[in-house]
Amino acid sequence: MKILIACESSGRVRQAFRELGHDAWSCDLEPAEDIQTHHLQKNVMTFLNAQDWDMMIAFPPCTHLSRAGARWLYPKGKIDSDRYEKLLEARQFFFNLLNADIPKIAIENPTPFRIADLPPPNQIIQPYYFGDPYTKRTLLWLKNLQPLIPTNVVEPIAPWVQSNTSGKGRGEKYHPGIARSPKDRSRTFEGVAAAMAAQWSNPMTLERWT
Repeated sequence: MKILIACESSGRVRQAFRELGHDAWSCDLEPAEDIQTHHLQKNVMTFLNAQDWDMMIAFPPCTHLSRAGARWLYPKGKIDSDRYEKLLEARQFFFNLLNADIPKIAIENPTPFRIADLPPPNQIIQPYYFGDPYTKRTLLWLKNLQPLIPTNVVEPIAPWVQSNTSGKGRGEKYHPGIARSPKDRSRTFEGVAAAMAAQWSNPMTLERWT
């Protein structure tokens, strides 16, 4: 299959599919971390409908959509107009990906603001469902793809990203998270990438959804 991995610079998902023999390409404004030739360093909209992709897995930036950014969207209880405009732009980008003319689509993001009015996700997963012992609530929107089946459920040892940041000032339980940079926070876990490649490119499972 010819597969577009949108908004990925780590190469983890792209490489998981390529190891199974697929013609997978990642695309991002940033260069590929693994210095691969199968990476398109441009705006993904340039390639979205320019080629006959069989599948797209997209990881659109969540900075302005994620509910974790509530303290910036609502400083002092009032909505920030500049931040809201960026939310609307991020929302449009999400729908551009979701409505692309590609037969099979998966979009990954954390829990969005209710005000973003995104459609309900098809699945919620955690890294520890696939062998990585951390929590990071992740939503999947799926088009002609089945929900992922957990492959190796383990006991989580800590949150991967900050948890309960809004409650920190009130003395509520807070964890800074294991990830220390935006890059660390955005990388797809290897267990999740392997499950996507193995399950979403398997003809025996795909035929039930086409």
